[in-house]
Amino acid sequence: MPNPQLSSVFDHIDSQRDGFIERLLAYVARPSISAHGIGIAETADFLLEFLTGLGMEAQLLPSQGWPFVYGRRMDQPGAPTVLFYGHYDVQPPDPLEAWVSPPFEPEIRNGRIYGRGVGDNKGQHLAQLLAIESWLAVTDRLPCNVIVLLEGEEELGSPHIADCVAAHRELLADVDLVITADGPVLENGQPCIEYGPRGIASFELRVRHADRDFHSGNWGNVAPNPIWTLVHLLASMKDSQGHITIDGFYNNIAPPTELTRQVLDRLPVDVAGLMAKTGMTRLDAPQDRPFYDRLSLWPTFTVNGFHSGYGGPGSKTVLPCEAFVKCDMRLISAQGVDEILDKVEAHVARHAPEVTVVRQGGMEPSSTPLDSPFTEPLRQAILAAWGVEPLLVPPMGGSLPDYVWTKILGVPSFIVPYANHDEANHAPNENLEVVRFINGIRTGAALLAFLAK
Repeated sequence: MPNPQLSSVFDHIDSQRDGFIERLLAYVARPSISAHGIGIAETADFLLEFLTGLGMEAQLLPSQGWPFVYGRRMDQPGAPTVLFYGHYDVQPPDPLEAWVSPPFEPEIRNGRIYGRGVGDNKGQHLAQLLAIESWLAVTDRLPCNVIVLLEGEEELGSPHIADCVAAHRELLADVDLVITADGPVLENGQPCIEYGPRGIASFELRVRHADRDFHSGNWGNVAPNPIWTLVHLLASMKDSQGHITIDGFYNNIAPPTELTRQVLDRLPVDVAGLMAKTGMTRLDAPQDRPFYDRLSLWPTFTVNGFHSGYGGPGSKTVLPCEAFVKCDMRLISAQGVDEILDKVEAHVARHAPEVTVVRQGGMEPSSTPLDSPFTEPLRQAILAAWGVEPLLVPPMGGSLPDYVWTKILGVPSFIVPYANHDEANHAPNENLEVVRFINGIRTGAALLAFLAK
């Protein structure tokens, strides 16, 4: 143990297990739906009181949207300062009829806590706060310095976090690294350290060829069909081999480093089992691309929805006058949102000038080097808390506002998820395994000890 008191902190966590679970149930029972403005202000006030009770210098940082909850405790001059980031807002619970138990009346079934926001992200950042509390229950000082920043708009795409970080640099000037407990672990359940998320660029393609729909017999071959316009445009943007054919799309992408290649090759996956479980008949092209290369080394182009014409029962021989598609592109660290959307617009202007590109915004990718000096203390902390070696996971998957730490604040950032791989975040019956919540508290406590070392 790097700190002889860590064993005592673990003992305290074990002794408070039932009480910690009850406090999580009470926290999840507080609705805090940012999209609807329900319970956000009340939850921010609750967290402000919580951080103040931990002896932190705490305050609400106002924004153009919902407030950020900030706290700092600098117990060890000269020691590292870690920022714990999380978000207190949750997704809307719809559809309510699909929940086994009401989304804001959490209950425990078969070793899992069910409720909206329990995994995404209340249970995970509460674990960090309870780790701080547990240290202070054993000793009056934390082993390293801690700043907490909790956001109320992550489920809206974090539209104001960059402005908040830029405006309050003086409150974050001491930060040496950021740790986010969010998202699920991989399917094998092994704890992991993630080195960043992919970015995302979202947009719509819209086209209108007339001021009304037509009879397909009277107007076919006369009126242009907007669906075909978009089909041909989309086909010009990605070919059947999975290659995105927008000029310059791959310009800044470099091959993986030797360390990244080694780490990716060590990640466990049962492709056949995954396909059987999901009902997939094949993977997306190209077929020879390794599984985790798909999620980490290559950007994506996804058509989220295609909207036009008639989709009801039976037949309606209509030739629609307008159509649109919603799309997103997941970006790797070498790419930028504006750069990619500029290239999309240039491609559309060349191939289908009648089509309008509507930018829906995005989030920049983020990456921390795998050989960061913080890797080893994080690895040791997770091993101490779980008794299992963590996997190292290069940037991949979905998107978080991690770029504000690596690109604006300029510090390394790590994602250490505590939730089970099937947490059903954003879906009905969201859940968090009890053992993962408790081990999350243990991990947070160990992180403070090993970072101090």
